[in-house]
Amino acid sequence: MMADQVRINELVTAVYENLENQHDWTNLETHSQSANNAALPRPMITGLPPRRLYLHPDDQIEMLKTHSINEIEETPIMEWVLPTHLNEKLTLKEFAAVFDSLDSLQPSTPARPKRMLLATIHDDSTVVYYFIHDGIVKPRQN
Repeated sequence: MMADQVRINELVTAVYENLENQHDWTNLETHSQSANNAALPRPMITGLPPRRLYLHPDDQIEMLKTHSINEIEETPIMEWVLPTHLNEKLTLKEFAAVFDSLDSLQPSTPARPKRMLLATIHDDSTVVYYFIHDGIVKPRQN
C-alpha cells in the first residue's frame, strides 16, 4: 500500500514539474483531500495554463452570442489534471469517482467541471495529455 502511495506521489510530482517547467502553467496546486478533509480517490493538480486549452461546445455557443471568438480563446481558466501511468487501467467507475470528488473540492463553485486533463506518463518520463469529459459531449461547431 505504501509503495503504491509513493508511486502515485512520484506521478503527481512529475506531472506538476512538467506543467510548471515545460508548459508554463501558473498557480499550480496539488489536492489529496476534499474540502471536508475526506481523501480523494486520486491526487489531483489544478493550475492555470498560459492560454485557454479548450472551449466546451455549450460554452462556445453562449460565448459567441456576447464575445468575439479571439477574445474567448485566449482567456485561460483553471484546469483539473489527473496524473496516471501508462500501465494503469482505470475504469469508467474510477473516472466517475474522480469527477464526483471534484464537486467536494470546490464547494463555493456551483458548476461541476465538465472535463479534466488526463496526464499519462510513460516510463521514459514522456507526459501526454488527453481531455476526459464527464458524460457525452457533442462535436464542436466550426
